[in-house]
Amino acid sequence: EVELQTDGNRSGHLQNGELVFGPEVNEEAVRIIAAQLTVIGDQFDREIKARVVNDLVQHFLNENLSGEEITQRMSEAVERLARAIPSDMEQEKAMLVLAMVLTKKIANTMPSLLQRVFSTTVNYISQQLHNYIVRMVSAVKQ
Repeated sequence: EVELQTDGNRSGHLQNGELVFGPEVNEEAVRIIAAQLTVIGDQFDREIKARVVNDLVQHFLNENLSGEEITQRMSEAVERLARAIPSDMEQEKAMLVLAMVLTKKIANTMPSLLQRVFSTTVNYISQQLHNYIVRMVSAVKQ
């Protein structure tokens, strides 16, 4: 399995002091998926109300909440938005895009939360949408 990197690069690790990359990734497939998700994200961006973002910002600011609790709050917000935004697309795709758009909106609202919100979103996507992403990449490869 391939690790998805947010900067578009392949995942890698150091082995004997040299960078070794993971399995080959079809970069054209990743670009196609990214372009599709960007268009959807722009549409969803206009639909998300400031109240939803502000509520999440308050949760992220609450240092008494564990990472797991924050991820749960993010999950709940994404699920509510996915049900509220009429869409003829797959539920999982809508949830993936909504998670990314919420991350952007939270970071724009409160830049100091970028690291925490990014980590939470990566955890959420890894836990809830990993299999969907694998299927999506596999479908584009074919």
